Amino acid sequence: MMSKGQGTTAREAARLYLVTPPVGDPAALADDLAAALKAADVAAVLLRLAPADEHTLISRIKALGAIVQSGGAALLLDGHAGIAARAGAEGAHLAGIDAFGAALPALKPERIAGCGGLATRHDAMLAAETGADYVMFGEPDAGGQRPSFEAVLERIEWWAEVFQIPCVGYAASLDEVEALSDARADFVAVGDLVWNDARGAAAAIAAVAQHLAVTEPVR
Repeated sequence: MMSKGQGTTAREAARLYLVTPPVGDPAALADDLAAALKAADVAAVLLRLAPADEHTLISRIKALGAIVQSGGAALLLDGHAGIAARAGAEGAHLAGIDAFGAALPALKPERIAGCGGLATRHDAMLAAETGADYVMFGEPDAGGQRPSFEAVLERIEWWAEVFQIPCVGYAASLDEVEALSDARADFVAVGDLVWNDARGAAAAIAAVAQHLAVTEPVR
């Protein structure tokens, strides 16, 4: 799931990375999630979980994991690396280099370890050197704040030029989706852009998919 294509003369189109709202009741999200996965090619789903005890968290993960995995996407947990294996998830996403480093023993080598919340280029490079399968730029923090979009694009362009490890760019609008793809993000993450759309999640993610640039290989 998290790899860059090799051996082509033009880069592949960015793929979708879907971020859920915080899940307390899996049944409330299940139908919209299934519809979204049918409406577009989604590489991964980042499952965010409302606070609960460990048994409840695992039950929520398993309830939605079957939908995600049957839809052909990788199931990643937002944090909770310690229960990823027991819950049947493909991996976890950690915010910040310290949290990422602490979670690695629970994930490697069998599971995907992603890292976001990277405030500096140095932190991003350190995540890569430590074993990140991908890095993410531009996602909102716990308070809903995110870097300027210009800064996100600059970071994506720099990363794409220098590194082979994939990068994910977070988009808050359809215009940002297209700009991140043009900047050579490997994956474009969308969250509220999909779930808050009055047309429904399926129509929203289909519109997102149409804004991902496709680069044809040179024959």
